[in-house]
Amino acid sequence: MVKYIVITTINPKTPAVESFERKEGWSVLLIGDTKSQEIENSNNLTFLNVETQKSLPYTLIRKCPHNHYTRKNIGYLYALQKGAELIYDTDDDNLPYEDWGFPNFNVEISTLSGSKFCNIYSYYTDEKVWPRGFPLELINSAVNFTETKEQQAVGVWQGLADLDPDVDAIHRLIFGKTIRFEANEPIVLDKGVYCPFNSQNTLWQREMVPYAYLPATVTFRFTDILRGYIAQRCLWEHGKKLGFTKATVYQERNEHDLLKDFESEIPCYLEIGKLVQILDGLVLSNDFDNNLMIIYQALIKEGIVPEAELPILKAWINDIGKIIT
Repeated sequence: MVKYIVITTINPKTPAVESFERKEGWSVLLIGDTKSQEIENSNNLTFLNVETQKSLPYTLIRKCPHNHYTRKNIGYLYALQKGAELIYDTDDDNLPYEDWGFPNFNVEISTLSGSKFCNIYSYYTDEKVWPRGFPLELINSAVNFTETKEQQAVGVWQGLADLDPDVDAIHRLIFGKTIRFEANEPIVLDKGVYCPFNSQNTLWQREMVPYAYLPATVTFRFTDILRGYIAQRCLWEHGKKLGFTKATVYQERNEHDLLKDFESEIPCYLEIGKLVQILDGLVLSNDFDNNLMIIYQALIKEGIVPEAELPILKAWINDIGKIIT
């Protein structure tokens, strides 16, 4: 089975990248940008600098902005074209534990249902903590879920991250503490239940990768969260669910300006309720390109996404349609 790990980087080869490079059976794909330093290829690692990217046969190359996290979309296309059946999404500051890995995609598993939003962190720690993109107005709300053991088809697995997990700037500014999650069993969210998930420790099945598209015209701290909510809604149309696992990586976070993060996260604080209301009101199908167009046109109409996103999205749909048949 062809399996790719996709990472964007502007740094020299980090300890995290070196750790993933040693994972047997996986190919590491590093997507460079104009600020990136050259990294030498190896048997298990391919570095695509900007010049190499220009030679790739993707319409998206001409549309995707430079110095931008969404260059990662190029990596998804490249991995798919190389035959990837699994694509693992991470960053260059997440180091894998020795037992790094994910459950099967078809599994009998505890499934949560009963409420619109789930703070999945509450199932892995008693700390006051929530994932980036979780509605702030629900942080202190008591929520009761029904938990049943069911056979589920999972389309995307999200693993947690220890030490400096994916929380928002508000949490970091108020608490500023490291967190270690409990090694509890994996869990799946039933249809109709949302929880934000990111691009830092995430495993995608090949047929679900069209929904991995990262929008380029929203803020840096919103792009993967928006992508995650959209993907959850679309997974259900394919009879698949979102699953979560214990922390399988720990993050030694690259330097961030927390106030800039806060500014970039404002859509996460203000738009999630409206976003989910829009997603729930749409009539979708199991046609990925139609779903993406319907969703983004609705989000543009409601002012959540700028209209400038459409040409980039169309390039993605065009390219991925040529790869996945």
